[in-house]
Amino acid sequence: MLNLSVLLEDAARETPDRDALVFGDMRLSYAFLDSVASQVADLLVAKGIQPGDKVALSSPNVPYFPMVYFGILKAGAVVVPLNVLLKPREIAYHLGDSDAKAFFCFEGTPELPLGEMGWAGFQETPGCEHFVLLPADPSATEPPYAGAELFWPALGGRPGTFETVQTSPDDTAVILYTSGTTGQPKGAELTHGNMVLNAMVSDRNFAGTDHDVSLVVLPLFHSFGQSAIMNTGMRRRATLVLVPRFEPGPALELMAREKVTIFGGVPTMYWALLSEAANAPVEEIAANLHTCVSGGASLPMEVLKEFEARFGVKVLEGYGLSETSPVASFNVPYKPTKPGSIGTPIWGVQMKLVDEDWKTIEGEGPGEIAIRGHNIMKGYYNRPEATAEVMKDGWFRTGDIARRDEDGYYYIIDRSKDMIIRGGFNVYPREIEEVLMTHPAVSLAAVVGVPHDSHGEEIKAYVIPEAGTEITEDDLVAWGKENFAAYKYPRIVEFRETLPMTATGKILKRELR
Repeated sequence: MLNLSVLLEDAARETPDRDALVFGDMRLSYAFLDSVASQVADLLVAKGIQPGDKVALSSPNVPYFPMVYFGILKAGAVVVPLNVLLKPREIAYHLGDSDAKAFFCFEGTPELPLGEMGWAGFQETPGCEHFVLLPADPSATEPPYAGAELFWPALGGRPGTFETVQTSPDDTAVILYTSGTTGQPKGAELTHGNMVLNAMVSDRNFAGTDHDVSLVVLPLFHSFGQSAIMNTGMRRRATLVLVPRFEPGPALELMAREKVTIFGGVPTMYWALLSEAANAPVEEIAANLHTCVSGGASLPMEVLKEFEARFGVKVLEGYGLSETSPVASFNVPYKPTKPGSIGTPIWGVQMKLVDEDWKTIEGEGPGEIAIRGHNIMKGYYNRPEATAEVMKDGWFRTGDIARRDEDGYYYIIDRSKDMIIRGGFNVYPREIEEVLMTHPAVSLAAVVGVPHDSHGEEIKAYVIPEAGTEITEDDLVAWGKENFAAYKYPRIVEFRETLPMTATGKILKRELR
């Protein structure tokens, strides 16, 4: 037997009185969290949910997420976390595509009415039989939608203990939906074995203290926040400080107040924290912070260097995808770290470079990263053809282009789909962005290819200027001409105050295109 809920259950048994969750003024112990998760499991069984049934969950980083997440697992069911920014049509698609039998949905706020949108999507999905609203006000007694059920009244009178349903390592634990950059989103089936091992290996790879405190700003519905932060935190009995919406100023205040020791974020979050560092108690934060992890995209070297200098802590870069549970490689603290690298494969995982025909590329590359190991998904749910396109002989091809140095460290060049072909030359946006950000007037840059009559594609840079600086398009184009090969420099520059981003902080290049 192996069930992912063991991460919570062991922590509740060994450190029952330790704060598992901090949310605003609320502090919830491991014993309490495990008790509520047991009540959720009992509720699901009472509703006829069978082992292997799918149960959807839409919640930001509030205590409801781990309560319901681990409750679903205890019942032997499969968690289907949904992005909180989905609209009713998209929610209905995810519920239907995953064959969800029940749906737990946070009520939300007037600005982001998750409950209203979730209820609308639920009503469009005949196969989904149960809707449980997670109320913004825990004292609420009546659901706002006829036919919906309120979370706390539904748990009333249910026992705080539950005999976890036996599951095998190969049983599906979670279905994580890919972002859908091409076509409809696909659900990656991750097993209990995938998820437990990923949490255990991540725990091994992060430095630790007797009692770690982790700031949870990454969305828990996403693989990075869910596995590398929440599940790994449960594995080491850490206190998780939940942040439903990332804002750099308040995040820095929380880091100081709660004596945060671990921070995980995507590059845009590190960039945002630096922008507010002048107004924050940096020395107080640095006194406790021992581990910073970056993933989701490559961290620009200028941001990495400045953050490490300001906060006095190394930023360890890793790499992974929803399909790899997610962590596949990491700059582990017990080996030399190489800035700009995604590190080496984690324990039990192999990586290599391949060409379009799956042929192995020796030496430096470049080539597409392929991965094999305990972290690889079972496949895309109900999509054997899509699975066959990316998996072969146990290997999963990622769509990411990388090079490899003589020590086996990998360096992401770009997404294969983001590569620009200008006049027959391959141009990797990542390289252009790195150099642009060394310009003193450039705070953040994103580079895409745009259609061009004679060259096929032209290189365009979207730039957020550094505060208090002045620069024109002609200035930056001329500077680029001096710093890049003739086929590489951006001929088009557009200045913006913000760039479109996903809920996880990745720049949405498809929108820029």
